[in-house]
Amino acid sequence: MSTSPIITKLLAKAQRTDLPSFRPGDTVRVQVRIKEGEKERLQAFEGIVIKMRGGPQGSFTVRKMSFGQGVERIFPINAKVLDKIDVLRSAKVRRAKRYYLRALRGKAARLKEVDTRVGRAKLAASLKS
Repeated sequence: MSTSPIITKLLAKAQRTDLPSFRPGDTVRVQVRIKEGEKERLQAFEGIVIKMRGGPQGSFTVRKMSFGQGVERIFPINAKVLDKIDVLRSAKVRRAKRYYLRALRGKAARLKEVDTRVGRAKLAASLKS
């Protein structure tokens, strides 16, 4: 299904390029702008990315545990309320949708962590030599 050139131009204008690349299974901290009356502040939402939807109007879902309750929040990728996204941890996952985490608690909900800094260190060392 093709879109009109006008809509394509509008979507290209709204695309954000300042966000890091992340995948389902990564632990992220999303800084969200909250407006309370005249004041504006940043609120952090930290959790595991359980779902991503691609495309020009894509979104991602972050899940965290808050006082024993699971909380999920859906963020549009190109939203202006997103200040920044920090990728804290990366995990080795084999599924694109992490819905099974909803039924798991405690240590059972852990994901196998992958150290992405090792790959960057090797790349930097190979560039120096």
